[in-house]
Amino acid sequence: MVIDMTRRGASGIRGRLGQLCYSSGLLHPLQRVRAWWQRDLRILAYHRVMPLPDPDTYAFDMELISTPPEEFREQMIRLKRHFRPIRLTDVVAALDAGEALPPDTVAVTFDDGYDDNYHVAAPILAELGVPATFFVSTGHIDTGRPYAYDWLVHMILVTVAPRLVLPELGIDVPLPKERALRRRLAGQVLLRMKWLDALAQTAMTERLEAEWNMPSDYARPFECRPMTWDQVREIEAAGLEIGSHGVHHRMLARLPLDEMEREVRESKATLDRELAQPSILMSYPVGGDRAYNDAVISATRHAGFQLACSYVCGTNPEPSENRYALNRLPVESNMGPGWFAAMLALPQLMSYPTAAHETNGPQVQPCSP
Repeated sequence: MVIDMTRRGASGIRGRLGQLCYSSGLLHPLQRVRAWWQRDLRILAYHRVMPLPDPDTYAFDMELISTPPEEFREQMIRLKRHFRPIRLTDVVAALDAGEALPPDTVAVTFDDGYDDNYHVAAPILAELGVPATFFVSTGHIDTGRPYAYDWLVHMILVTVAPRLVLPELGIDVPLPKERALRRRLAGQVLLRMKWLDALAQTAMTERLEAEWNMPSDYARPFECRPMTWDQVREIEAAGLEIGSHGVHHRMLARLPLDEMEREVRESKATLDRELAQPSILMSYPVGGDRAYNDAVISATRHAGFQLACSYVCGTNPEPSENRYALNRLPVESNMGPGWFAAMLALPQLMSYPTAAHETNGPQVQPCSP
């Protein structure tokens, strides 16, 4: 999807209704009324916080940009002023003790581990005293290589190849010259490839790297790189939490069982070795129900993780019941201040819905605009 910078904050009926509620001053009273009868845990899901680039020149996935820095600061100020920011480890402690969470609790999370999390988001969080959890893919922290899905989008956007040929997906089309059309095509590829098993996804991407001579292992692009271990340790020392997002950012439920279990175990072992605090928090890469299942949950629990997040849209009325598959609320770059505020106050009405599943697809898919 190409983000139209002139229409941010007014995307669809949710954006317009959210802005109306925000402008009218109704949100805080509505939030207080809601808190009397529903004490669900809200978990915000971010990826990247960075200035919004020009989509015609930016050579990576725009949809991974959750919000620009100045708006992230305002979001965190609102969160601290009107809600109860909470650490996910405090959620674990409450669940273990059988205690109810207070009303209007909100946890802030980040997936993947991009280095703008360190340069931009973490300093804002530390300054404002807002806790957060950063879920990192340990293999990418180890190597510095870009994330595979983002690199695939990059290759499609910049290759000089005349055609995109992906027999794995039944795709054989000419590559358009216009960047916007290439973005649309890359989005379709990402959606379709996630029905493949994880090893087939990797093989397809690596084949394109070889055919187009664009190997990601030689690439350290400034615009798309993970944090280093020193950076991760620094934000942990500042009081922010680190959790697992797997080793290679692969869809765990799409891996062979033994490889899936190894990926879960090794991600925890690496975090425990590199960091001061033991790792007890997991976020499933990609995170819809194609990406995790009962076997993944079992492996996560058995590895020693005590709580896990999905990327299925929603709040958590009884977190003890879905402790290893907590729902989250995605923050997207087309949300203006009004929409964001309304999503926090009235999440069932204002958050992105869960996408309808395909006929032969899963029962629930990840959040999508």
